[in-house]
Amino acid sequence: MRPPTTSGQSVRDDALHAALSARARPPRPSALTTSLTLGWRALLKIKHVPEQLFDVTAFPIMFTLMFTYLFGGALAGSTGEYLQFLLPGILVQTVVFITIYTGFTLNTDISKGVFDRFRSLPIWRPAVLVGALLGDAARYTMASTMVIVLGLVLGFRPAGGVVGVLLSVVLLLVFSFSLSWIWTALGLVLRTPNSVMGVSMMVLFPLTFASNIFVDPRTMPSWLEAIVGANPITHLVTAIRGLMSGTVTPGQIGWVLLMSGALIAMFAPLTMYLYRNKK
Repeated sequence: MRPPTTSGQSVRDDALHAALSARARPPRPSALTTSLTLGWRALLKIKHVPEQLFDVTAFPIMFTLMFTYLFGGALAGSTGEYLQFLLPGILVQTVVFITIYTGFTLNTDISKGVFDRFRSLPIWRPAVLVGALLGDAARYTMASTMVIVLGLVLGFRPAGGVVGVLLSVVLLLVFSFSLSWIWTALGLVLRTPNSVMGVSMMVLFPLTFASNIFVDPRTMPSWLEAIVGANPITHLVTAIRGLMSGTVTPGQIGWVLLMSGALIAMFAPLTMYLYRNKK
């Protein structure tokens, strides 16, 4: 078989070039579209790995039942009265622990090479991080719904009504979104997903248990009460209890919003710097 002539090859090249150049290049996706698409990707991980829902379902049920019926009578005199105090705290603890998975999943993408592929795409660069945070916000909402429904079944009756409950969930989502930036930064710095999980848990365990989630700080020694009073989780639980009971003050909500803004202002630029310079 004779090889194609130079002129014939040139004609085919010209025809191929004309066919390709005749089609309009698709528009570049917007920042919002890219972020929502990557957020949907984060949710699809739950479909393929349903074990990720274990922390959203099993842990809140276990903690609520265990603390209510094992310690409620001793701490508050009755399980029903203790449930009114405990449930807002359990809600905070459940969602705050889930924020760890933001950095964990990001580090997993880095270790598998997916991270580099996203960075090579012609998309808005922060969309990878923002999309992951949006996807995790859906997980926070699922966990909040699980805890509140369980509480209502057990006898929790918020005096603040539906509006108070919804506002408390919104406030919790705002704080959790800001807290996720810390774990995202750790996910870009630490080497393995397990190290991200370990360091994050080491930070969160003292913050959640040395707070007012389970007991009133006024029952503690004065030095410990001062530490608990300075804990940001304590301020968050206080504001959410106030919203659910209808006794919240603007100052309590303002402290949570101020802390959330401070966390974003500190760790969002740091995270973006680490993201841009990640090798």
